[in-house]
Amino acid sequence: MKPDYLVEVCVANLASAIAAQKGGAQRIELCDNLYEGGTTPSYSMIRKVRQLLRIDVNVMIRPRGGDFLYTDAEFDIMLEDIRICRELKADGVVFGILLSDGTIDVDRCRILVEQAWPMTTTFHRAFDLTPDPYQALESIIALEMDRILTAGQQNKVPEGVALISKLIDTAGDRIIIMPGSGINTQNIREIRDITNTKEFHLTGRKILESKMKYRKEGIHMGGIPDIPEYDVLATDASIIRDIVKLLQS
Repeated sequence: MKPDYLVEVCVANLASAIAAQKGGAQRIELCDNLYEGGTTPSYSMIRKVRQLLRIDVNVMIRPRGGDFLYTDAEFDIMLEDIRICRELKADGVVFGILLSDGTIDVDRCRILVEQAWPMTTTFHRAFDLTPDPYQALESIIALEMDRILTAGQQNKVPEGVALISKLIDTAGDRIIIMPGSGINTQNIREIRDITNTKEFHLTGRKILESKMKYRKEGIHMGGIPDIPEYDVLATDASIIRDIVKLLQS
């Protein structure tokens, strides 16, 4: 792949992390609980992935699902998680905190950036829940974070590509704007050409059916019937490989 382009794969298990590297990704975002948008993975998972992967490992710092307005106790957890990620030799951390009015919590985010050094820092899709994306952009730039992950304040990148393009133009070389959510082999080149962005965030995943022979139907561990109990979301190395090839073309 041309060095101008970087593919980051969001993974939530060890097999997916290995598949992302095998497919040619240059970086992973390691998290847990994809159905909640990603939370902080276990320390054992971070350690094992760091041991097995040669590519960069960025770790999600999010103590729970739901909104991005955190209590003092939750903020302390985020600080401790970042400290442990640094000890485990993670390359970067991914986080975002908002105030109750939806604007960036600059004071708390600054503390997290300081705690994270020398790891890189990414402001995640909490950015998409801010009322003024340009004000949020300037706040995050002032924090000297490395990148922003965004779907252009929409559910999927194809729907928010116009705003993403404007954000990239506004940011210039002050920060990396990385589109993420809904990127696949069908739209990767169009997104590349419209936005002129250099980094892409995606899952490249497929659904693996459980090998369980006995299945207890009607039981939902999370209490949500729409979440299957016998499927596993896993990154497909061949999908990542295809995306890398498409970026070269």
